Parts: sequence; structure tokens; C-alpha cells
Amino acid sequence: MKVLTHWNPFREIHELQHRVLNALGTSANATGERESTAVAEWVPVVDIIEDEKEYLVKAELPEVSRENVHVTVENGRLTIKGERRFEKEEPGKKYHRVERSYGNFVRSFNLPENVDAEQVGAEFKDGVLFVHLPKQAKAKPREIEVKIN
Repeated sequence: MKVLTHWNPFREIHELQHRVLNALGTSANATGERESTAVAEWVPVVDIIEDEKEYLVKAELPEVSRENVHVTVENGRLTIKGERRFEKEEPGKKYHRVERSYGNFVRSFNLPENVDAEQVGAEFKDGVLFVHLPKQAKAKPREIEVKIN
């Protein structure tokens, strides 16, 4: 299975800058106001497993609600996207460290030719998304007897 990963060097530079400023306690937003939390785009980790019947994509999506996850299959491409929202700040709570990433995420994968796109299914359990990509039945080779005249 071919995997295409989109790399955005500017996002990585921005995240590094944000982490350094946040660690120093000098993080500020575009208007110059001090930010109390870090919100960044993130990429969930996935495992892709194959057996004789299907490909299985397992994506870790902790604290993401099922309503915030969208799975699509279009033109030979599987796309998983959604959002992990940051907790609302409450009076009396003070965050000392925020290391987990929040915000929108997108993962896309090219599907092998033998995936039956009409039968793709997904389930969400214990913070893990399972996307089942069944394989199409292979046409069995047929042996033809050659007659000699």
C-alpha cells in the first residue's frame, strides 16, 4: 500500500517556535496578547494491517468524539479528518503545561487497486478508529485445454 504524507515545513517551524515561547512563558498570539493554551494542528498515528480478506487502518484518536471524525473514500483515496477540541478553561483551573496537540487533523492514504470501495466500513471504540477496507475477490485463473489436430 502506498502512503502519501503531506509535509508542511512552515507548520513545523511555527509549532517549534510556539513550543519554545510557551516553555519560556512568553507565548503570544497574533495581536500580542498572552495566550494561555497552545492550539496546534496535529496528525494522529495509524497502523495499517493486511490479511487475506482486508486491509485494516487503526488510527489513535484519544478524546475525539465520534461526531468530530469523518471518513471518506473517493477516487481511490481514504481520508480521515476531524478535530480534537481543547477543554474549556474554567475559573479556578490553571494549566501548568499543555503538551498534547489540539485542533484539526487530516490523514490521507492511496488505496490499493484490490480494495472494494463500496464495502468500506468504519467503527470507533475506546479512542481508536478502525477502518475496514475489504479486498475484492480475485478472479481465479482458468485453465484452458489446448486441443491438437
